[in-house]
Amino acid sequence: QVQLVESGGGLVQAGGSLRLSCAASGRTVRTYTMGWFRQAPGNEREFVGAISKSGVSSYYADSVKGRFTISRDNAKNTVYLQMNSLKPEDTAVYYCAASWSTTLYRNEYDYWGQGTQVTVSS
Repeated sequence: QVQLVESGGGLVQAGGSLRLSCAASGRTVRTYTMGWFRQAPGNEREFVGAISKSGVSSYYADSVKGRFTISRDNAKNTVYLQMNSLKPEDTAVYYCAASWSTTLYRNEYDYWGQGTQVTVSS
């Protein structure tokens, strides 16, 4: 199995940028579709984006399309979420996850990190 550790969260003003990292250990990230999810207080955990095992394809929620970008560095066994033009509604705990399947569905992800807080002030 794989262990995932997110980092890079913090407090940023609206319009700013952050880059989240998800460092994997135990298995190579190339084995998995890697996804990012987020959960705001009182809300369900929602899909943000995912990148295919090959890294060729990426998928995004409509709410972040054009602002967020997922990438992977297989040499570092790390996946990134570059977040630009941040909005207060992006405030949430962000989670990295790994799936054996090519999927965007939360319930089909097998491994999860502990999450990192992102707070966007207006």
